[in-house]
Amino acid sequence: MHKPGARRWRLYSGLIMFAYIGLHMVNHALGLWSLPLAERGLGLAIALWHSLPGTILLYGAAATHFLLALRTLYERRHWNLPAIEWVRLWAGFSLPWLLIGHVMSTRVAGGWYAYIVSYENVVGALVGGGLQGWQIALLAPGWIHGCLGIWLNLRRYLVMRRLKPALVALMIGMPVLSALGFASMARTLQTAPRAAPAAALAGEQRQTLETWRHGIVVFYFLLIAGAAGAGFYRSRREDS
Repeated sequence: MHKPGARRWRLYSGLIMFAYIGLHMVNHALGLWSLPLAERGLGLAIALWHSLPGTILLYGAAATHFLLALRTLYERRHWNLPAIEWVRLWAGFSLPWLLIGHVMSTRVAGGWYAYIVSYENVVGALVGGGLQGWQIALLAPGWIHGCLGIWLNLRRYLVMRRLKPALVALMIGMPVLSALGFASMARTLQTAPRAAPAAALAGEQRQTLETWRHGIVVFYFLLIAGAAGAGFYRSRREDS
């Protein structure tokens, strides 16, 4: 059983990350109206999350949420879970894996190499590399994980049960709008190509970022496997 304090920390940290993901999806959806509007939304998001308070809040929440997830793996005694819990686990643990590459190619690239983070640069690079689908699918697992987590925590309230149809529509509709907005921006850049940005990453810089990304991904999965393995070993010892 999780202690009430741990549940609260998991909920609060999850809500912060959910806000981060939701704001990104809204920014993508703005691309349905125009690329400049999406760029303005992205600028506001960068001002918020790249500020010192925003950075501490976001990365502190991410670290807290992940450490609590590892503890859950370690303490779990059985895996006979309902389907909704399996979906939530899949979505929760797949999100960091997908976001590691995104963070390396945007936040880290901007800090190390003065790469200009904009939809024109990021979407243009993804379109050029044929990776549009990867970006469209990037935020969906975290959105699904957050929606299911909020539902599991608040479904005991009558108002939430009454709002369930609207919440399901929002859970499905937001990723769809985000994908359509991203696709619209991609089409805009394909039909009206612009000059390559002066701050485009060089091949050596991209290789350095890829090396770091690969190492972090390996370490991430080792932590998950270690927590699950240690929990399995503990359960076997307690049952023997």
